[in-house]
Amino acid sequence: MKSFTIQEIATLLNGDLFGNTTENIIGLETIDNAVKGYATFIGNRKYARKWDASKASLAIVTKGIDLEPHNDNALIKVDNADLAMAKLLEVFSPESPNFNEDIHATAVIDESAIIGDGCKIGAGCYVGKGVVLENNVTLYPNVTVFDDCKIGSSTVIWSGTILRERSIIGSHCIFHNNVSIGADGFGYRPSDDGRGLVKIPHIGNVVIGNHVEIGANSCVDRAKFSSTVIGDGCKIDNLVQIAHNCVLGRSCIMAGSSGLAGSVTLGDGVIIGGSASIKDHTTIHSGATVGAGSGVMGDVAAGTTVLGYPACEARDMLKQWVALRRLTKK
Repeated sequence: MKSFTIQEIATLLNGDLFGNTTENIIGLETIDNAVKGYATFIGNRKYARKWDASKASLAIVTKGIDLEPHNDNALIKVDNADLAMAKLLEVFSPESPNFNEDIHATAVIDESAIIGDGCKIGAGCYVGKGVVLENNVTLYPNVTVFDDCKIGSSTVIWSGTILRERSIIGSHCIFHNNVSIGADGFGYRPSDDGRGLVKIPHIGNVVIGNHVEIGANSCVDRAKFSSTVIGDGCKIDNLVQIAHNCVLGRSCIMAGSSGLAGSVTLGDGVIIGGSASIKDHTTIHSGATVGAGSGVMGDVAAGTTVLGYPACEARDMLKQWVALRRLTKK
């Protein structure tokens, strides 16, 4: 069991320590559930009122929130409790599942594949023709990597994920369970006789940058031609759909159940809220935010926040909602 003194934690977080406790810190919990030996986090004033009743031995608190330690507990004040929490969670993270052997005997690896130093390939994996795994790639059991894919160094791919042919993945990426990379895009046209649908082939690929994280059951479709591109540092939540020929800039965030239709372009640092939908051939410029549940029908200017369905500038949408509420009360 991991255990740290409050002084060790204060040093790690570069925080200011107030009060004292005889307990070593052995875990992290919410302020409602924390008990002796556990640390909690207070980054918002709405949680500060719970501190007096908390049984936590330690609270990590954002500076500017006025709290005092109790008997036998302590506070560490930091510039940002959320960032401090991220650092401390990493310290307390349990070990990843263990590989008894670097390459399991049941893994099927084409003889033409190039496997770098330190790679780990779990039971039931398939690695196809011409695949390149750079150093220290981890494929957990039952990952499928089809022909001519390339995966950058230190990337981790969890069970059930499928990389279709010709996908190019950067270094230090994390793909969680059952991610689909490079499936056909969704494209159909009415047939000449009007009696059916003609499937549009998608012969491009997917290119994903470095330090990208993609949540469970999310899909990134390959391009009709050229590439679907996800830039460095993007973070994609669970159950997200990214359609063919989309291009995401650096450090974009897409929350759960949001989706991009075909050929959407996101600039750098765009944030897409949960369940938001973006129309095809739309550009959302750098630094823009799309509120949860919104439906974007046209381009969004840089730095703008849009909200609603159809989405418009957030302040305008809020005014509309206020006006509608007043109408219902008459």
